[in-house]
Amino acid sequence: MKFLSLFAFICVYLRPLLAADDPAQVEQELKKIATVYATVESESADRVPAEAAIYQGAIPGMLRTLDPHSVFFDPDQFEQLQQMQSSERKGFGTVVSLLPGRVIVLQTKEGSPSAKAGLAAGDEILGINTIPVRYLDVEQLAQLLGEARQKEAVLDVRKPGSERPMQIKMSPALLDAPTVDRDTMLAPGIGHLRITSFEQPTGELVRQTIEKLGGKALKGLVVDLRDNPGGAVQSAAETAALFLSPDQLIFTIGGRSTKSEQVSVPKDSRPYTFPMVILINGKSASASEIVTGALQDHDRAIVLGEPSFGKGLVQQVFPLSAGSGLALTTAFYYTPSGRSIQKPLASGQLGAATVMASGPFHSDAGRPLPGGGGIQPDEIVYPAQQSRLQLVLDASGSLTTFAGEYLRTHTVGEDATVSSEMLDELKVFLSERSIQPGVADWLTTRDWIASRLREEILTLKFGVARGDEIQLQRDPVIQTALRKLRGAP
Repeated sequence: MKFLSLFAFICVYLRPLLAADDPAQVEQELKKIATVYATVESESADRVPAEAAIYQGAIPGMLRTLDPHSVFFDPDQFEQLQQMQSSERKGFGTVVSLLPGRVIVLQTKEGSPSAKAGLAAGDEILGINTIPVRYLDVEQLAQLLGEARQKEAVLDVRKPGSERPMQIKMSPALLDAPTVDRDTMLAPGIGHLRITSFEQPTGELVRQTIEKLGGKALKGLVVDLRDNPGGAVQSAAETAALFLSPDQLIFTIGGRSTKSEQVSVPKDSRPYTFPMVILINGKSASASEIVTGALQDHDRAIVLGEPSFGKGLVQQVFPLSAGSGLALTTAFYYTPSGRSIQKPLASGQLGAATVMASGPFHSDAGRPLPGGGGIQPDEIVYPAQQSRLQLVLDASGSLTTFAGEYLRTHTVGEDATVSSEMLDELKVFLSERSIQPGVADWLTTRDWIASRLREEILTLKFGVARGDEIQLQRDPVIQTALRKLRGAP
């Protein structure tokens, strides 16, 4: 019945969209699909469920010829999408450090299922639902944790200083997931906030965060959009409008079957006017590129970091039968200067002729702006490169583990100063785990080790936000932004 319902939907609703000039040809092709399915259902050696044939086969196969972002959602996936749009997630309220074969708890949210179950900072999760984590890479661990958040989970946990693991059972709950997850003062009068994605409350949350940092009295603001995959375009427009003048253009929409549309700042807007820097990288996409492109085109912010991803597709979500849904590309986003955000794709999908607008492009002040898709920073700034010793220490989780052991037997103040004696203890700890750096490697990496160790101690003792403050001091992109806002070259 689900197959017939879905097939009827395709015949009735999609036929005029696919080929309004030749509906008979479309009907003929759809009959081929029905014939193939009927043959498979009656003659296949193994019975093929209708949902598998259609949901996992025919529909994804058809969409694959369009672009990688047009996707079909089965009922469970569509429900998850709707939860994401409301900024709620099922979960346990735990912030963890994922390393190859290791999961270490950094923080538990007060009143969350994890806190009620007794999980605490420094605990190591050894197994999830009878699956040992020591054999899994980071991507597999992330997938396992994502699946575990959907139902009751049984964790094998080892507490710091204990060799015997214990079992903890937790049931997930709907948790608020704020999209502005980091805010701090980088220097007197200069604030920093990070936006992880754009969802319905993001614009208002950005405004509230700015007010908390100082509001109009700020001397400068760094908006961190690195690793931001995008989200709700309306929220991106609301965020951009916080910094642009009334009636300034934010973006334009254009497509084959879509009427051209311009989105501008509301006439009654009262924007912030302090200097700004926006940070992007190769994982900044979609809505984050809309915000960045608008502020760059209007000379409102300096853009630092690495070129963005280049995803400028207008997608509409169509509810289908049986609780399923379809996200379909219908048009493209362009910055105020006319630059296409979407990059041309390989294999003939979304070719340059389809998505590219002809240049040249210039900002309001006349600065030349490169086209070609994505957002190019005003200045390229790369993250710090790590030495072999730094990679080993991070990948092994040694600093996190040592910080947990150290806190169990020592009292640490608000600043968590890392002394020479503490570093000597760390050397012994590392040696016992077969990590024995040479004298030259240790001396050249000593300052970084002290900073990372301090970050881990503060994270475990006072929470992730406190540790993040130390991490920002080592971040070359953040430090470049700070120099720009102070007027330095």
